[in-house]
Amino acid sequence: MENNDNQIMERLEAATSLLERTITSLEEQQGAGEVARISATVEQSKRETELHEKLATAEREIAELKAAADHSVLNPLRRTVPASTSEMLAKHGIAEGPVDVRTLDAALAGLSLEQRIAVKSQLLRAGAIT
Repeated sequence: MENNDNQIMERLEAATSLLERTITSLEEQQGAGEVARISATVEQSKRETELHEKLATAEREIAELKAAADHSVLNPLRRTVPASTSEMLAKHGIAEGPVDVRTLDAALAGLSLEQRIAVKSQLLRAGAIT
């Protein structure tokens, strides 16, 4: 019986020392985990700051592009009239530049309705009709 008690005591001592080592190891891991979480939080905060800055830059660029697009819609880049329209107007004494609507109607009198509409829409797109 005493032998059995000794074996139990030895096993209990071994288990106790193993538990102590495990607890020490867990405490070390927990300490390292807290440091890792703190550094991860700091890195995440830096990343969020960078993303906020990028977002602000992108929003500013979008606003600038929209402003430029609005301006370019008001002033189209190309204001030309097809060559055939220019030749036809030149035959009737209408030169380059703004065209008076009454003068244009007189010049287009010999054309069909569809042709007059086409010529007027071309001149309107080019900004030549006043």
